[in-house]
Amino acid sequence: MTGRLHGRLYGVGLGPGDPELITLKAARLIGSADVIAFHAGVGKTSNARTIAADLIPDTAVEEELRYPVTTGPTAHPGGYAGAMAEFYEQCAARLGAHLEAGRTVVVLAEGDPLFYGSFMYLHDRLSPRFETEVVPGVPAFAAATAVLASPLVRQTDVLTVLPGTLPVPELARRLADTDGAIIMKLGRTFPGVVDALRQAGRLQHALYVERASMPAERWMPVVDVDPASVPYFSLIVVPGDSVAEDPHGRRASSGSSLAGRAAREDPLAGRVGREERAGVSRPDPCLAGRVAREERAGVSRPTTLRVIGLGPGPDTWVTPEAAEALSNVDHVVGYAPYVHRVPQREGLTRHASGNTVEVDRARLALDLAQRGERVAVVSGGDAGVFGMASAVFEAAADYPDVPVEVLPGVSAVQAVAAKAGAPIGADFAVVSLSDRLKPWPVIERRLRAIAEADLVLAVYNPASRSRTTQVADLQKLFLEHRSPDTVVVVGRDVGRDEESLTVTTLAELDADTVDMKCLLIVGASSTTVTAAGQVWTPRFVE
Repeated sequence: MTGRLHGRLYGVGLGPGDPELITLKAARLIGSADVIAFHAGVGKTSNARTIAADLIPDTAVEEELRYPVTTGPTAHPGGYAGAMAEFYEQCAARLGAHLEAGRTVVVLAEGDPLFYGSFMYLHDRLSPRFETEVVPGVPAFAAATAVLASPLVRQTDVLTVLPGTLPVPELARRLADTDGAIIMKLGRTFPGVVDALRQAGRLQHALYVERASMPAERWMPVVDVDPASVPYFSLIVVPGDSVAEDPHGRRASSGSSLAGRAAREDPLAGRVGREERAGVSRPDPCLAGRVAREERAGVSRPTTLRVIGLGPGPDTWVTPEAAEALSNVDHVVGYAPYVHRVPQREGLTRHASGNTVEVDRARLALDLAQRGERVAVVSGGDAGVFGMASAVFEAAADYPDVPVEVLPGVSAVQAVAAKAGAPIGADFAVVSLSDRLKPWPVIERRLRAIAEADLVLAVYNPASRSRTTQVADLQKLFLEHRSPDTVVVVGRDVGRDEESLTVTTLAELDADTVDMKCLLIVGASSTTVTAAGQVWTPRFVE
């Protein structure tokens, strides 16, 4: 690229440890480099330098990039992140000087340079100024699976690579939601990783590999590992072929033909393998993935299907009643983002699906409950407010022997109203602008009646990628009946980190800024804004 200086930077992957796994290209570049740079831990020799030792020419200038801290404490005012950022700036300056002098610089990287590698931080800082090339290397997990001689994923299985530094509930959730998995960055995190594997039902078949491809390599089942012996150069392999046994003694594999057939036929496709691996038969409206519970001895009575509202976002808005119910079920069914809010634990199977299969989802849950499984269907906010409760009752007509119980949750309109003040303190109406289940003329007729009745209006589902004009249509319609100064509240992601609240007027509302993450509240003629910016609607009507 024009304007760049003559020195060239290479990030060269060395593989996981065995020098014979270094690629021919990597060996050639190392042997012709002017400068060889490598990272080293505190008080340790560089593993990268050791792997490439026989290839480094005597004429090369060596730059050891020694970390100021690895896992211990640091006195840096910016903490660990500040210390490391300063370190990478210093490294970039050292290597930048060589590059400015026209020298070829090779940075040695264990495994692959851009796979949890330190080279990426130098690349970020130097590639805008100098010609840079990355030479891939064999990643550690590839060497680990070779050591085990065990297939990691097959066909349509999903592989997830996870850092062991994730919080245990999040790690457990992701382990339960994937087929094959690799867990890296162990060491001190190992006990928490084992806990997450147990909660996800993946511990039994998880395999531990240490120093793959190195002379001291070893492997064993995770359950046999002494946590005190786990070094940084270790990882865990969870094969996609993991076979689990359910409480009733049935075994199934995610690689089975049943899983493949179900993935093709099931409208909630892509999850059969994971659920079979956890030992769960998966009834659904198309009967795909249905491994008969009838095989077990005896006949189970139907259980009560619970439909649970999780609130709009934060865990603190989940009611104690809902939390207790969720802690006692074996299956959670729902739209994926809501299912993922339920902490993974041992014995829990989560059935996540898309956003437009509500009745199919309800039938899946009713099938499970009819067979005696303990099941919860979850919704965001309140399940009875544009949530799954209605869909469950719609499907429940075909399951007269399955009791249904709805547990309330904090609704989105309550959350936005509380954040704004008290805009729904008097009579109000709630309308969804989605025309997926009802035609727009019906929505328009209802909006007009609400506008004429001078009711406060809460608007769910105001816009989407395919519905871009309905907020503007609502605005135009209401301006025919309400003052331009009518108060409007726009709540976005209320209760989440991205939360914002805008108080505006009907005339000044920018419809183009409203999307599916928003909930609107259009005030009545009596709705006012206090000097502090809070919105409220009087209880009395003159």
